[in-house]
Amino acid sequence: MSALLDEATRIARQFDYPAAEVRRGVAEYIRQMNEGLTKEHTTLSQIPTFVTSVPNGTEKGLYLAVDLGGTNFRVCSIDLHGDTTFSLTQSKIMIPRETMSAGSAKELFLFLARQIESFLRIHHNEHFEAHIRRRNEKNGNCEEDLFDLGFTFSFPVRQLGINKGTLIRWTKGFDIPDAVGQDVCALLQSAIDELELPVRVAALVNDTVGTLMARSYTSPGETGTFLGAIFGTGTNGAYVEKLDRITKMQTIEHSEYDKTTGEMIINAEWGSFDNHLSVLPNTVYDQQLDADSINPGVQMFEKRVSGMFLGEILRLVMLDMHRNESLGFLKTSASSDVSVPKTSSLYRQWGIDTSLLSLVEADKTEGLEEIKAALKDHLKIERPSIADCKAIQTVVHAIGKRAARLGAVALSAVLIATNRLDKGDLVDIGVDGSLVEYYPNFEGYVREAFREVPEVGDAGDKRIRIGISKDGSGVGAALIALVASKEDARMKAQ
Repeated sequence: MSALLDEATRIARQFDYPAAEVRRGVAEYIRQMNEGLTKEHTTLSQIPTFVTSVPNGTEKGLYLAVDLGGTNFRVCSIDLHGDTTFSLTQSKIMIPRETMSAGSAKELFLFLARQIESFLRIHHNEHFEAHIRRRNEKNGNCEEDLFDLGFTFSFPVRQLGINKGTLIRWTKGFDIPDAVGQDVCALLQSAIDELELPVRVAALVNDTVGTLMARSYTSPGETGTFLGAIFGTGTNGAYVEKLDRITKMQTIEHSEYDKTTGEMIINAEWGSFDNHLSVLPNTVYDQQLDADSINPGVQMFEKRVSGMFLGEILRLVMLDMHRNESLGFLKTSASSDVSVPKTSSLYRQWGIDTSLLSLVEADKTEGLEEIKAALKDHLKIERPSIADCKAIQTVVHAIGKRAARLGAVALSAVLIATNRLDKGDLVDIGVDGSLVEYYPNFEGYVREAFREVPEVGDAGDKRIRIGISKDGSGVGAALIALVASKEDARMKAQ
């Protein structure tokens, strides 16, 4: 038993991420962040979103939002009540596999437009029918009662305006070559127009920016929400930056945007922070995960922080220990017979879901009964010993804590680089994602690292408010559509 626990402790130590390394990471993040504000094609993309203000909770109106995030397409309508509350109606449809690799972009976007049409007919039929009547009376010109729509599109896009962005490449199983390089908002608008729907694609939305906006509407303070962060299947952040620091705006060909606020939300795309591994920790397990992934050498920060990858890191450690005969890890005590069946997903890449780590971390029972039940449910492992469970818990704790401390690097760096803590106000951060919501003490580990960064420290940590932001891709998208429609009206009035 002691040999096994000694080995688990030795491996866990490889995931230590001490205060000095946190500080080194923060300094390098600030360097890469500032570089991303000055030019294109940098490690940290620092993408301008053209969203130049955050909500304060008094916004009102009915807006549409759609979310193409992967295999599902979601359509919702959001009624903002103007008092920090909202009501939401939604429908979700699975995208047929053949549509994901359709012969033409038009086929996919017409499919999406048809889902919007059927949603309007079911949930807003009165408005829909009234629009058709008015349009017929006015011979097709009927702009005043269009629904403004926020389009959350979770694929790599080069954003060129608040409702303009060209697809860089498909991911997540989509493969429609003729869409690459095209403006996805224009593709959706053209399909909507073909079906004569009363809808204007007002904004292209990144889900992290949506998280920031949704939090700012539902939890308004004196200053609004400053930063939105996702720690879930993936990880990313968006924050409010001063326009005069985004010097690359002068070289990007772009549409008009509101310069009066002096600010713009930046989508950091921090999953790719330090792809060249100048400061990120890099254990043998990180190296193996990266080598076996579909995109070796990129998204290196995400591969150490996000839920999609933490389960795989644990799986690689467990396999390593299991194959070390001298440890007797996950072997029946009677003989060296393996107690992990061949069908266990321990033997399959991506076979461990991060929810297993949350369950293991949370178990405080004397006999570690919850870990035993989780191993049986997730991995078909029967009757693991107490030593097996303790070894797994030791490793899980190290992997989860490192992820949170790395998350603190990105958050601290943004706070420091923007001098946000110098103002003395409360700084509000909206977060979303399964890790930050369900992993035990994730926020606690983040805050512990905050206090180890001198420019944040105890005083700064006390002024940082972190709150769950729900439904950024719905409510956030609606709020960005609202900002865009106000901006559109202001431009027309000039």
